[in-house]
Amino acid sequence: MKPLQVSEDILPIAEFKTRASEVVRKLREHRRPVVITQGGKPAAVLLAPEEFDQLASRARFLEAVHEGLADAEAGRVLSDEELGAILDEQLGKPKA
Repeated sequence: MKPLQVSEDILPIAEFKTRASEVVRKLREHRRPVVITQGGKPAAVLLAPEEFDQLASRARFLEAVHEGLADAEAGRVLSDEELGAILDEQLGKPKA
């Protein structure tokens, strides 16, 4: 996602209502978020679907990393041999 450009990417809600179609079309072109204000304060952020998907994917990845680190710190780990034995039991031994 590209960084926000304050002069172009912050719109009062009334202006957004007037230019909604144009703003949505430009989301994909510019790949920048658009901040919608209400009463002079941020009220919403618009993202292109691809940008939202990328942010959600990153969040899931970071959550998995944090879970893995917490497991390692708590000693919830397996050795290579233990994991191999579990996988062999569940999936069958690989053919040579």
